[in-house]
Amino acid sequence: MTNHTSFVLPAATIAGMRVDASNREAGNAIHNASTGEIIGWQEHADAAQVDAAVRAAHGALDAWRNQPPVARGKVLRRIAELLAANRAQLSSMQQQVSGKPPLEADTDVSDAIATFDYYADLCADASLFAADTLALPDDTVTGERHYEAVGVAALIVPWNFPMVTTAWKIAPALAAGCTAVLKPSEFTSPVEHRLAEIVTAAGVPDGVVNLVNGGGEVGALLAAHPLVDKISFTGSTAVGRKVMQAAAQDMKRLTLELGGKSALIVRADADIEHAVALAVGGAFTNAGQMCSATSRIIVHDDVYRKFVAAFEAAVRALVVAPPHIGNVAMGPLVSRAQRERVQALLEQGIAGGAAIAFSGALENACAEGFFMAPVVIAEPDTANVLWTEEVFGPVACVKSFRTDDEAIALANDTRYGLVATVATRDEDAARRYRRALRAGLVWINTPQLIFPQVCWGGLGLSGIGRELGVAGLRSYQELRHAIVSRGSDLA
Repeated sequence: MTNHTSFVLPAATIAGMRVDASNREAGNAIHNASTGEIIGWQEHADAAQVDAAVRAAHGALDAWRNQPPVARGKVLRRIAELLAANRAQLSSMQQQVSGKPPLEADTDVSDAIATFDYYADLCADASLFAADTLALPDDTVTGERHYEAVGVAALIVPWNFPMVTTAWKIAPALAAGCTAVLKPSEFTSPVEHRLAEIVTAAGVPDGVVNLVNGGGEVGALLAAHPLVDKISFTGSTAVGRKVMQAAAQDMKRLTLELGGKSALIVRADADIEHAVALAVGGAFTNAGQMCSATSRIIVHDDVYRKFVAAFEAAVRALVVAPPHIGNVAMGPLVSRAQRERVQALLEQGIAGGAAIAFSGALENACAEGFFMAPVVIAEPDTANVLWTEEVFGPVACVKSFRTDDEAIALANDTRYGLVATVATRDEDAARRYRRALRAGLVWINTPQLIFPQVCWGGLGLSGIGRELGVAGLRSYQELRHAIVSRGSDLA
């Protein structure tokens, strides 16, 4: 095992201490997605180590949540500063493991920094943590409401945006006064370990943030632990259902950010060049491995031919390659298994009647990695798997429409409801789409910009709850009330 690896990640980091696996063979190889080569080994935690991590978080809870919010905010600010100081290393790690192009990898670092800075700012806002007095219809009593930390949070994050989704969870959890146990994806854990080291170096006390490694079995142990008060999970809808079932046993608080099958709508008045850029970014950023991928592209019939011709030129011009290749625009899928899954869905869709309109090409340097050329399907049936199911790879579908009503109906004809994008120069139409589209976030003429001030989350099978924004802070807090007599006994 270790003869072929350059590093071994421990089974857990508990109260600041490295904890090795009780069984060194219990683990998985870490691959470089661009080359397919094994670059490291990750040990998996066992039940006893998961229990120890949760108990460490439970033991550190009172001291951390009793810290003044301003003090917690200073630690969050220091984390942001250390992330910025280590930007080059973190970006390089993303590129090495996930194969992300340099711009994507660097954007991930920027997003994590912005998230910690934002929640540091919220900690400085005393009004978010102070008790409020409520007016009641009875003059003999006063009412009060306040928010307090939920408790121990289990943070289970995916492989498509390591460090980013982790920051979205750790930063508000710490700001709220929670302690945490993080379970990163087994495919992309190196950068999460580095982030955990930075959290410790920033002054987060031992036990406040712990880390356990492993696959679904470790996540299941964590979700079911009786001392876990809150679960925040980002991943597939299928696994989200299992997490929800586990949470139900003890009525744990729950945030689920799950799948999507989102639409980009291109109206007849849209700027076609800009709409094509939105389509390429929305469908093929991170090789399509985004819950927010706008892979259902709905184009007005009047501009359909013009759009498709420009889209084809743009897709054929995409440089799909490892991160060291100049002008690289799209990297590999995260693993061989993920590529096989996407290819199987593509084949299923074609067997069901879908037709490939055009596809991109791979550079010669892609021969050994987990690459897949971008594929565009024209006019699939609305029951086709490629139109209905989250592919999580570089496959996009294009359909035409004639009226706004038809476009809205096509976009909303899904059990998901995470995001949507609209390309239009008509302000009245834009307002109508913002109201009518069944999505947690709608972008109008913008790429997929995500700010920590704007909540993230969806409807239907896209999940429960919201991350980011003030709502992200509140998701790690319990709302509590008190009614107090105005009598002299409490004077």
